[in-house]
Amino acid sequence: MPSIELTPPEAARWAARAGLPLPEDRHAAVAATARHIHSVVAVLRELDFGDTPPAGAYRAGEERHDAAV
Repeated sequence: MPSIELTPPEAARWAARAGLPLPEDRHAAVAATARHIHSVVAVLRELDFGDTPPAGAYRAGEERHDAAV
C-alpha cells in the first residue's frame, strides 16, 4: 500500500465527509495525528502472525499449558 502524505486540507475534507467538521486551527493537528496512526498501522501490517489464531478463538480466563511441568 503506497504511503500518501495527508495534508491539513485533506484531513479537513475527510473529517467533513464523515460528518465531523473541524475548526481551521485543528486541521494540521488532525493531519499529524492521522499520519502517526497510519505509520503505526503500517508497522503492524508488516508483522508475521504465522499460526496465531484469530481473536475469536481466545477465551479469557482459560490458561493453556502445552508443555509438561
